[in-house]
Amino acid sequence: MRENPVKPLSRRSLLRALGAGAGAAALAGCGVPAAYVAPRERSAQDRSATDKRLAFANWPLYIDVDEKDPQRRPTLDDFEKRTGVSVKYTEEINDNDEFFGKISPALMNHQETGRDIIVVSDWMCARYVRLGWVQEMDRARQPNVARNLDPLLRRPAFDDGRRQTVPWQSGITGIAYNRKKLGREIRHTSDLWKDDLRGRVTLLSGMDEAFSLLMQGNGADVRRWTADDFHRMTDQLRDLVRKRHIRRFTGNDYIKDLSSGDVLACQAYSGDVIQLQADNPDIEFVVPEEGAELWAESMMIPNLARHKRNAEALIDYYYEPEVAAQLAAAVNYVCPVPAARDVLASSKDKELAELAENPLIFPTDDMRRRLATARDMTAKERPGFEKVWNEIVGL
Repeated sequence: MRENPVKPLSRRSLLRALGAGAGAAALAGCGVPAAYVAPRERSAQDRSATDKRLAFANWPLYIDVDEKDPQRRPTLDDFEKRTGVSVKYTEEINDNDEFFGKISPALMNHQETGRDIIVVSDWMCARYVRLGWVQEMDRARQPNVARNLDPLLRRPAFDDGRRQTVPWQSGITGIAYNRKKLGREIRHTSDLWKDDLRGRVTLLSGMDEAFSLLMQGNGADVRRWTADDFHRMTDQLRDLVRKRHIRRFTGNDYIKDLSSGDVLACQAYSGDVIQLQADNPDIEFVVPEEGAELWAESMMIPNLARHKRNAEALIDYYYEPEVAAQLAAAVNYVCPVPAARDVLASSKDKELAELAENPLIFPTDDMRRRLATARDMTAKERPGFEKVWNEIVGL
């Protein structure tokens, strides 16, 4: 495991763009066809038995690395030694929509992508699943996934039972605030709208990243939210923008604003706050009483992948508690394998053992009761909702 379990910079801090969703809107505007692929047309002859390799596309800064040699990735190295399967690991995913645009021509035209595993955010996974662009996994070959996947992540609306997607890492979109400077607690989303935060609060600019927490603050059940829930939330935002209560809508630059004190409270990702707290112990992260969204970025096997069994083996490997613990210690996101907590807790390394008690990696039972995963937007809903959202946010 890494000697220093706190990463120097969050992956989201470096990569989340302000205009999340713009790529999807552009594709819709160009009239890109739905190009659904039927189940019988998704698989290709699997070469795994004779061709011991696979190609794995992921986001940058999202895996464990050797402190002395950043080119080495210990968990992948161990998998290769154990199985004899060579892994071509590329950090090529910088934005969900951009990557969708990159590989969609091949998928809609029934061609190979050259990748056996891809990792994208669940709201984007929903689009791949809906289009029939990813294959169902053989869970009989993945006993660790079947046994160890967090129950809170097992039944997203777009892939009930997780047959086509498996979380790589997870996280919470909640509220971060400077308790010392604010001088009070934040327990509810509505606490953000009090007068002492006028002009000192920011929200995320990406609709898919932001909307769930805001609707939950109004009492909506985001597992089955409606258009009325969405418009009630956006009407509220319009009023807050008009009153200049919201300082601005941000990407990950909220980190700089909160650190400098220009902002006292903001919508934030749990993975970022771990680093913020290391630098400033006055920063707190809150799952509001009304709830917050538990999200995931998930692994999928795209259509016509030539090394499906090898890919299934790698996915299952990362669900061994010892491996999941090693990854969690490196990236500091919510671990989708609760059993990894016991592995870290038993470590002789004090910093690693402390990670087992960090609720931003292993949420407490109280936090878990307030976490939910929002249903995904349908293709029919998205253009109208994006138009409303972008007008408010100023995109």
